[in-house]
Amino acid sequence: MSLYADAGPATGVRFKESDEFARNPKPVEQKLHLVGSNTREVHVDDLLSRQSVRVRSGEQLSLGTYFNAFPASYWRRWTHLRDIRLVVETSGRGSVTVYKSNARGTIQRVDGARVEDDARTEFELSIKPFGDGGWYWFDLASSGGDLVLKEARWEGPPPVRTGETVTIQITTMDKPDFCLANVRTLAGHPEALELAREVLIVDQGSRKVADQPGFAEVAALLGPKLRVIDQANLGGSGGFARGMYESVENGSDYVLLLDDDVVMEPESIMRMMAFSGSCKSPTIVGGHMFDLYSRSTLYSMGETIDSRRFSPGQPHRDMQMRHDFSVSNLRQTPWLHRRFDVDYNGWWMCMIPTSVIRQVGLPLPLFIKWDDSEYGLRARAAGFRTVSLPGAALWHISWIDKDDLVGWQAYFHNRNRLITALLHSPHPKGGNVLRESFQEDVKHLVSLQYFTVHNRLSAREDLLAGPAHLHPALHGKLAEILARRGAYSDAQMLEDVDEFPPPALGAGLSTSADIQMPAKKDMVQWGVATVARQLLKRPSREALERPQAYLAHIDNRWFRIAHYDSVVVSNAEGTAASWYKRDPRKLREMLKQSASQHARLYKEWDDLAEAYKSALPELVSTDSWRRTFQAAAPGQDHAGGPAARSAAASS
Repeated sequence: MSLYADAGPATGVRFKESDEFARNPKPVEQKLHLVGSNTREVHVDDLLSRQSVRVRSGEQLSLGTYFNAFPASYWRRWTHLRDIRLVVETSGRGSVTVYKSNARGTIQRVDGARVEDDARTEFELSIKPFGDGGWYWFDLASSGGDLVLKEARWEGPPPVRTGETVTIQITTMDKPDFCLANVRTLAGHPEALELAREVLIVDQGSRKVADQPGFAEVAALLGPKLRVIDQANLGGSGGFARGMYESVENGSDYVLLLDDDVVMEPESIMRMMAFSGSCKSPTIVGGHMFDLYSRSTLYSMGETIDSRRFSPGQPHRDMQMRHDFSVSNLRQTPWLHRRFDVDYNGWWMCMIPTSVIRQVGLPLPLFIKWDDSEYGLRARAAGFRTVSLPGAALWHISWIDKDDLVGWQAYFHNRNRLITALLHSPHPKGGNVLRESFQEDVKHLVSLQYFTVHNRLSAREDLLAGPAHLHPALHGKLAEILARRGAYSDAQMLEDVDEFPPPALGAGLSTSADIQMPAKKDMVQWGVATVARQLLKRPSREALERPQAYLAHIDNRWFRIAHYDSVVVSNAEGTAASWYKRDPRKLREMLKQSASQHARLYKEWDDLAEAYKSALPELVSTDSWRRTFQAAAPGQDHAGGPAARSAAASS
């Protein structure tokens, strides 16, 4: 509820969280939408429609919220817009008061009007003062009876580029229920669907969306606009590359890339299209991410790359991720009023002009991880910027419920990070990226995560072999990685911890949760001593036959695990656990191989960078991806009506 409306005046109290309503806007308007609440301040029966609410006599309501305030600074910076009109349609007696904020979060009253009976109130507002940050919004107060907000919207001139269309593309892998729910949401919002040239599902899973109960009904609602392409699992980069490829082929002006395991806010499509059509030059426009299981919690508001470490970061030091709007609303949180400029936007929701695709190409064939960030950096180098637009967002499973730095995904994380640094790092030898990569190997090794390190070693071997391996690796690399799991106990997951032998009494560390990370000044000494102990001291036979302890995932930190010889650790999802066992032989071999690889990378960095940069145009070309799609053996398209092209023709 706190994302849509707040009780009280501009600095008033907030709602408790409640369910969101779907909303129903028009293409060139950002309408204001209200949702239900069971709180004392706002009554469920006062919600009259998706855009209409009753404010009871003597009460106040503020629209200074994430989804209903107007992010003026973003329009000021990136578009031709310089003035905006607020239109508020009401019935009854009360007042409408307009507020604005600046980049420091200071709230200022701008204008106001008394209203009675049926009234249409307009406010002409300038956005010229919003160079560094700030929002517009309005509050309602009723008097002498109820005041009904019938509808409100922010209006601007028509976009510079009108009549544009978008291909809405969802890449899915065995999440047919999520995927079908999102398509059904689109079908229920014809204003958003009207802008779509095509709704394209790239289905790379074994549980097909087209086989789900209810698919035929949804397909009938979307008609010929819906198309499903079946192809082998080419990862996120292969699925999104297919959507980008098809959007160019079908003549769309944009492609909107969407993850499958999300819940959409359909109006976001309207806002992104209106914003994109008004931008000064072709611009990649991304949406923010809220936590699917904590709906009022903002998880990502834009992404940057630390050029020296080559790791994702936040646009500004003041930004606080996992911000809960039900605890502190927009108007009470000063840092939210800054404008944040980003390097890229995650492809959970990202709209890319096809003119950009034609110039900079398709994604690198990375399977998963770093494809979106590399593309943002490549587009920026070509003169195309990315904007993460407030008020355009969806709900996604947060990374807190995942642990993708370990296990099979470690291969892609490490390889793709280094490839991106080779292509885009402005620093000699990639800055700190090689040092950090080696340090990460050591942390995983002392944490007894040998399967993870095996995959990181394999990733760098492939990296050193050169860029020719990338397209072929899309097909078979995952199966190759998963086939190695049997050799590593830390990779073998069991759902029931009772399947593991019980720990012996007194065998574990009774205060393991109290073990803290070594101080920075002691880190080298601690690391040398820990590695030496793990290399020289063999684990006892008893420790290898039964774990010393069970450890919750929240306590699974490298500086704690390093004290064990044998421990059962649960995974991030809480669905299973694995048995970590210390092995001095594996540690010795892997540490030696890691040191050798990183020394070689340092020595050959410049030559490797030149090799990958020279190969880039071919790797991201339409022809290379077309051959990869053909090898992926796509099945026949499923459509709500006649398919625009057959699968064979489109590949």
